[in-house]
Amino acid sequence: QVQLVDSGGGLVQAGGSLRLSCTASGRASDSLTMAWFRQTPGKEREFVAAVSWTGARTDYADSVEDRFTISRDGAKATAYLQMNSLKAEDTAVYFCAADRIRPIPPSRRPRDYDYWGQGTQVTISS
Repeated sequence: QVQLVDSGGGLVQAGGSLRLSCTASGRASDSLTMAWFRQTPGKEREFVAAVSWTGARTDYADSVEDRFTISRDGAKATAYLQMNSLKAEDTAVYFCAADRIRPIPPSRRPRDYDYWGQGTQVTISS
């Protein structure tokens, strides 16, 4: 099995930046599709960004395009979400997700991901 640990959330002012990290360990941790989702109370989990197992292909929700950047390290075991120009509407719990199935482009559907981090809270103040 694959285990994910996500971290890096916090409280920042509008216009500020945060970098989230997700470290994968265990079986096939170097060949996973990886993604970030976010969720607020009473709403379904929302796609944010995804990266292919090679790191060559990325995909973003329209709401974060040009502000967020997803990447992964050379060993393919850690994914990052660099968040710039943060807005109040970015406030949510952010979850790292991964799966051994590797579609191109990466899936935007939560149900396609088998492995999940515990979530990290991002709060934007104004």
